[in-house]
Amino acid sequence: MRLSESVARCRRIETELDDTLELIALAEAEGEDKVLAEAEETLAKLRAEARRQELESLLSGEADANDCYLEVHAGAGGTEAQDWAEMLLRMYTRWAEDHRFKVEWLEESGGEEAGIKSATIRISGRDAYGWLKAESGVHRLVRISPFDANARRHTSFASVWVYPVVDETIEIAINEKDLRIDTYRSSGAGGQHVNKTDSAVRVTHLPTGIVVQCQSERSQHQNRAHAFAMLRARLYEREIEKREEKAAAMSAGKTEIGWGRQIRSYVLQPYQMVKDLRTGIERGNTGAVLDGDLDPFLAAALASRIEGVDALAAKA
Repeated sequence: MRLSESVARCRRIETELDDTLELIALAEAEGEDKVLAEAEETLAKLRAEARRQELESLLSGEADANDCYLEVHAGAGGTEAQDWAEMLLRMYTRWAEDHRFKVEWLEESGGEEAGIKSATIRISGRDAYGWLKAESGVHRLVRISPFDANARRHTSFASVWVYPVVDETIEIAINEKDLRIDTYRSSGAGGQHVNKTDSAVRVTHLPTGIVVQCQSERSQHQNRAHAFAMLRARLYEREIEKREEKAAAMSAGKTEIGWGRQIRSYVLQPYQMVKDLRTGIERGNTGAVLDGDLDPFLAAALASRIEGVDALAAKA
């Protein structure tokens, strides 16, 4: 099904390209500048679409086609880091919406004065995990703090974790005795995303230390089901990561997740620049990036991971 869809899109691009080239030749011959300009715009769009399809052809990982969970956690630093975590959550939400993915809030813990301490969302759509999987890591922000009366420059950190939603047909063994299950009152930042009831559920997998939580539903039973689905997804992603460890190590862009291991830096002052520390991709329009313009970074990270796998295969 997926292959036939890809072939159909390739053929459509080829047909549109042939038609556009014929139109350009005709417009040049007859001096139709307006028609020529429109045809050149069409060429640019076809080029971008072909490039995206080329990248999508690389999304062949075991879980790349799946929906995904995306978690954001504020680092140390109180209000500064919590505000930064909320900015990151907004950035990914805008990216998902721009690509017509569905976004569902599962958990949100509000900051003490502003922002969020943590949040978990589910992003649903074809290849959601494939596109976002390389976003796991630490993101660093440098800016003049809006919370500092002396207008000093601050550096803040927040971590992002992306893992695939697991197909129900995949069996993940979970022993009940390995779990600690806590219930608590939802305490998000407010608004439409959080239900303030005593139904929130937190599940801790003791052998691995993995913690998942859900508070999106008013029913404790539903939140428990969501939390178990997230735990299965985390354990599944953990196994995928182990199997891909050698391949990932071949990539020059491999970065461990840790507070000293940033994958991307966002500088708002004294200059404006977003730089991916693994691929070297830079963008000066920080506002656009924070509004969800992430495709150049995602494409470069995806290409980098593929190159790492190819390098391992060539060495084998």
